Amino acid sequence: MQTDYLVVAPGDLPSTPRRILPDALTDLSLRQLLSFRAVADEGSFHGAAAALDYTQSAVSQHVMSLETALGVRLFDRGRGRRTVELTEAGRLLLRHVETITDRLQAARADLLAYAAGETGTLRVGVYQSVGTRVLPAIIGRFAQEWPGVEVRLTEANSDEGLLELIEPGQLDLSFGVLPMPEGPFEAVELLHDPFVLVTQKDSALSKLEGMPSIELIGEQKLIGFRSCRSTRWLEGEIRAAGREPNFVFRSEDNGTVQAMAGAGLGTAIVPSLAVDLGDPAVTVIPTDLEPRRIALMWHRDRYRSPAALSFVDIALDVCAGLSATLVADFEARRSRLR
Repeated sequence: MQTDYLVVAPGDLPSTPRRILPDALTDLSLRQLLSFRAVADEGSFHGAAAALDYTQSAVSQHVMSLETALGVRLFDRGRGRRTVELTEAGRLLLRHVETITDRLQAARADLLAYAAGETGTLRVGVYQSVGTRVLPAIIGRFAQEWPGVEVRLTEANSDEGLLELIEPGQLDLSFGVLPMPEGPFEAVELLHDPFVLVTQKDSALSKLEGMPSIELIGEQKLIGFRSCRSTRWLEGEIRAAGREPNFVFRSEDNGTVQAMAGAGLGTAIVPSLAVDLGDPAVTVIPTDLEPRRIALMWHRDRYRSPAALSFVDIALDVCAGLSATLVADFEARRSRLR
């Protein structure tokens, strides 16, 4: 004989479920799940209410009814505290709820994109060097071909944070670096971006004949970026050559990295797109390191609007020309080292 649970206060519920009825999970509402995730994300019922634009009592009721349906406490509510903490059962449920709510948000974004047709918003993730050297030409052409579509840009220090926004549908496309991290992503490669050394104009390295070896690079006082997958890869290459990389300064700003190299603080090791080639205070030295591979990425299971498809085509065309310029500059600098 099936016995229904009584409605009880959260404090009376166990921290582990004694029994979950067959219909308990199928009868859960989206509002309950959204409220539960918001409280988990915000750490409080007050913060969750503000994030969802609900009343705090509505959020509390959603979570309480969810706990009652499951017969288990999802949050520890300490006396006198404004914040709450997930129980073990709450942490278990959150993993599944995150997937459910992310997919629902992605579905909403897909439907909005589909309904917008040749209007609406295209949300693109970008990081600094791409935003400076690649994106302006793409945006200019895209605006001419798709005047009814607003391009909304989200900038981050690295592509890793941007890819996290693709999965729940907060971004339609994002620039990134190959290889891609694991996840439901697809990409098209745009161009190769060679790594170069940037040194003070009259430094000993500026008089070097031939490209520097990885061992020589590892002997330098280095300047680089703080949160960049390419920088971490370069550190691994230096260690593989038997050297411990000596980074004396790191910044997220391309201009600051180059300025410190020009001032003689150290030698910057950066991709070509991050370099101001017109700076008279520095010498730019090519390397034979494997170049950075820049790509456009998207969610493989999500709808891509005609505007998004066109953005990718324009990016490929623009980057084909830019790639030829980068290769020509690289070869010209390499020939001067011989």
